[in-house]
Amino acid sequence: MSITVYGIPNCDTVKKARNWLDSKGIAYTFHDYKKQGADPAKIAEWIAVAGLDKVVNKAGTTYRKLDEAQKAELGGEGAPAVLAEHTSVIKRPILEHSDGVLVGFKEVDWECALG
Repeated sequence: MSITVYGIPNCDTVKKARNWLDSKGIAYTFHDYKKQGADPAKIAEWIAVAGLDKVVNKAGTTYRKLDEAQKAELGGEGAPAVLAEHTSVIKRPILEHSDGVLVGFKEVDWECALG
């Protein structure tokens, strides 16, 4: 099973998720948004699978700093482009695996999907 984890390495939730994968001996590839960027087409796929509300992190400071036009774009077709430009607004981590996508880290969900 090919697994890719998307996120920011210094994010506490991403660290917890990666530690969990390591403790289970599950191999994965890590995609660092800060170094490798984010692909709007990939983000559009996540939105299609998980839903916009689940992919957008509205609780963070980066979201609050967006101007009203950017926030309005997040509600429609412009969402992938805004998220690609402001990767800290993407909920973390996002895990892609052969059976789907997991958004955020909830151990029980990850155990069900990967365990």
